[in-house]
Amino acid sequence: MRLCLFSGLLLGISSALQGFQAIELKNGASLRGEVVIERSGSYYVDLGFELVKVPKAFIASMHSVESATAAPGTSSEGNMLYQIAQPGDDRSIRDWIDQLGEAVALVQTPTGLGSGFVINKDGYVVTNNHVIAGEHRISITIFKEGERELNKISYDNVRIVATSAELDLALLKIDSEVEEPFKIVSLAAADQGLREGQPVFAIGSPLGLDRTVSEGIISVANRVIGGRLYLQTTTQINPGNSGGPLFNLRGEVVGVNNMKIAAVGAEGLGFSISSRTLKSFLDNLEAYAFDPRNPNAGFRYLTPPAISGTEGEQPED
Repeated sequence: MRLCLFSGLLLGISSALQGFQAIELKNGASLRGEVVIERSGSYYVDLGFELVKVPKAFIASMHSVESATAAPGTSSEGNMLYQIAQPGDDRSIRDWIDQLGEAVALVQTPTGLGSGFVINKDGYVVTNNHVIAGEHRISITIFKEGERELNKISYDNVRIVATSAELDLALLKIDSEVEEPFKIVSLAAADQGLREGQPVFAIGSPLGLDRTVSEGIISVANRVIGGRLYLQTTTQINPGNSGGPLFNLRGEVVGVNNMKIAAVGAEGLGFSISSRTLKSFLDNLEAYAFDPRNPNAGFRYLTPPAISGTEGEQPED
């Protein structure tokens, strides 16, 4: 009976409701399971052994969590590209640097450079669109900790998966063969708990100075500039930081570093694209899929040379 009911509910499942949830009830009880569907003021939650109907009126709070059986590199929403961070404690920046550093990348093109970060062990890297716009020759450098030294590993076999000039986001894929999976970073869950005054820090390659760490606070959690939603931060964001991650003290990516205001008398005005916007981009990759046939994609198709001889003359057999 449960199998039949479960199959029927799947027909109307909404992608926004998929994923494992931690649900706290008003009576103090709690449960964890996969939300199958929302219907008639209730959630239907699959506990693995039983399908439970939970009325919304009885729910005190609800948030996404990682499934105990989820494969590494998957998010609580089931998206195979990125991972949502599990609740954790704040730690010092010093404690996070070594753990997160191997997932922060240097992104280079023939005309410039920027930063990026790995979100999937198979080599998917997030950066800004303006870092790679109009280019198709892209290299990515990862910094791996050796026993006694830091090893720089460059990958030239890189392709553009998706890009959006409007959001200024891009997703790249390292297609080179690797000996072991890439280290990754996790995204914050819907900017939960992000507030003004909260400490944050960035790791990137400003002016090509790789693995540079800077710290600051969130000045404004929702600043709109040019129709785009930003996190305003006092963290130093310089040329080369673009596309790199902005972390909170739980080691979660809360933003994608994007720009700063450079003017006489202007200090500490950095801006990052929120992780909420990034997740929307990643969840809708088909809409942002890169098309190399686009004339602005960086590829140049040259006219083939004319056949020797007078115009209109046919070549001999």
